[in-house]
Amino acid sequence: MAPALEDDEIDNDDYYSLLNVRREATQEELKVSYRRLCMLYHPDKHRDPELKRQAEQLFNLVHQAYEVLSDPQSRAIYDIYGKRGLDVEGWEVVERKRTPTEIREEFERLQREREERRLQQRTNPKGMISVGVDATDLFDRYEEDYEDMPGGFPHVEINKMHISQSIEAPLTTSDTAVLSGSLSTHNGNGGGNINLALRRVTSAKGWGEVEFGAGDTHGPLLGMKIFRNLTARCFVTAQCGLQFSSRGVRPGCTTVLARHLDQNTMGYLQWRWGIQSSMNTSIVRDTKTSHFTFAMQLGIPHSFMMMSYQYKFQDDDQTKVKGSIKSGFFGTVVEYGAERKISRHSVLGATVSVGVPQGVSLKIKLNRASQTYFFPIHLTDQLLPSAVFYATVGPLVFYLAIQRLIIRPYVRAQKEQDLEKHRESSASDTARKRQEAESAVLLMQESVRRIIETEESRMGLIILNAWYGKFVTDSSRRNERAKVIDVTVPLQCLVKDSKLILTEATKSGLPGFYDPCVGEEKSLKVLYQFRGVMHQVLSPDGEALRIPKQSHRIDADN
Repeated sequence: MAPALEDDEIDNDDYYSLLNVRREATQEELKVSYRRLCMLYHPDKHRDPELKRQAEQLFNLVHQAYEVLSDPQSRAIYDIYGKRGLDVEGWEVVERKRTPTEIREEFERLQREREERRLQQRTNPKGMISVGVDATDLFDRYEEDYEDMPGGFPHVEINKMHISQSIEAPLTTSDTAVLSGSLSTHNGNGGGNINLALRRVTSAKGWGEVEFGAGDTHGPLLGMKIFRNLTARCFVTAQCGLQFSSRGVRPGCTTVLARHLDQNTMGYLQWRWGIQSSMNTSIVRDTKTSHFTFAMQLGIPHSFMMMSYQYKFQDDDQTKVKGSIKSGFFGTVVEYGAERKISRHSVLGATVSVGVPQGVSLKIKLNRASQTYFFPIHLTDQLLPSAVFYATVGPLVFYLAIQRLIIRPYVRAQKEQDLEKHRESSASDTARKRQEAESAVLLMQESVRRIIETEESRMGLIILNAWYGKFVTDSSRRNERAKVIDVTVPLQCLVKDSKLILTEATKSGLPGFYDPCVGEEKSLKVLYQFRGVMHQVLSPDGEALRIPKQSHRIDADN
C-alpha cells in the first residue's frame, strides 16, 4: 500500500512549466513543445565541452518531463502526487498498469486511510477560560462612600471564573470517547464536574452518545443523545438525561428538529421538558456576506423574542460586525460588536451589551486555535450614557493602538522570519536552478540570433527587454529593493511565427528562468516591438500571457 503524501510534498507545475504547455495539453501539443526544446538543447549541436555537458543535462531534463507527461499512467500519478510519486525507490505508489481513473480512485482511498490514521492520533482538545470582572464601581459609586478614603479609587474585582476543557480519544473508526471537565467559582463559592461520553457513528445518517457525569454541585448525571438524518434536508437530535441530587432525581429531555429551507437557510424547532420547560423556534440564514437569526421562545421561566444580524467583510482579516436585540419577560437587551482575525490562528472580538434591568456590560473574547478566552466586564447596573460611550470607544482605541504598535509589527516580523527560513531551506535548490537557467541562456544564443533575424525580416515580434521577479511599483514601498532577473533571451527563444504564448503555470519553471525571490509575489515585465511599434506589458506570475496585443501598445505621446 502506498503511503499518502502530505500536501507540501506535492509539486505539479515544474514539468508543465518546463515544456510551456497547459495542464490539459494534448499529446500533439506535448510533442510539438518537446521537439522544439530538443532541437534547442541537443548535445550534438555544441562543440565546446562545457556547453555540450550543460546541453546534455537540460536535454535529459526535458526528455524526462516529456516521458512523464506523454504517458497517461505516469501523468496521472504526477498530477496527483507530484514528482515524488514517480520516485518508487523504497516504496510503491500504485500499479503502473492502471488507468488514470483507477489511479485517482486509489489516491482517494489512500486519502481516506490517511485521515483514519490522523484520527487515531488526534485528541482534538478544546478549552475555555472565562473571567468575570465587576467594574460597577467605576460608574455606580456613591461619593459619600469615599469621603474617608484617600484618592477615592474605584474598586474593580474578579467576582467569577469558569474553566472547562475537553479531549477526544478515538477508539475505532466509528467509536470515540470524550472526556471533559469544568471548574467554576462565583463570589467565593465554587464547584466542578467531570463527564465521560462514548459516541458511536452507527451509519452515514446518524450517531448515538451515552454520557456519564459526576460533580459536587449537581450530583451524578446519566444522559443519552441521538442524531439522525431523516432526509437529505432534515435531521433530528434528541437528548435525555437524569440528574441525581439530594432532592431526588430530576429528569430532562430536549428534542431539536431542523430542516434546510433553502441553500443558505435553516429552520429549527426545539422542545425542552424538565424544570425549565420551553418551546423554541428559530430561522438562521448564513451567506458569504451575512448571518441572520430570528428566534422565539415560550417557556418557564423565560419567554422572549430575539433577532440578530452579522455582516461579514470580504477582507483578509475576516472582519465581522454584528448587532442583536432580545426582549422578553426578563427585560430587553441590545448588543452590538465586532470581531477580527489578528493572526493566523487568533480571532479577537468585543461586544457591548445594554439592557434593562441588566445595565451595561463589555464582553471581550479571544479565540486562539481551539481555546477560547472570555472576559465579561460588568460596568454598571444603570443605563448611563457615559458607560455606553466608554464601553464602545475604549476597546476600539485600545485595539487600534495594539494593532499598530504590537500586532502589525509582530505579524510582519513573523512573515519575514518564515520567508527567511523558506529561503534558507531552498537556497541550494535555487542555486542549482540558477545555474541551469544560466546554462540554458548560453545554449539559446545561436537559436535566438536566428529567430531575431527571421522576425526582423518580417517586421515581427522582437523582445527588447524582459524582466521576471518582484517589482516595487508602490511609492509607499520605495525602501524595498526590486528582485528581478533578465529573461530577454529565454522569451525571445519562445517566439514562434511572431507570437509568444505562455501558459498559466508559474514562469519560474520556463527554460532560462528561475525564482529570484522565493516566497514573494512575482511578475513578468516585457518591452517588445511588433510591426515597428513599441509595446509593454506587466503580467502577474501564474497568469497566461499572449503577445502581441493591441492593448500593450505604447502611445506616441508616452
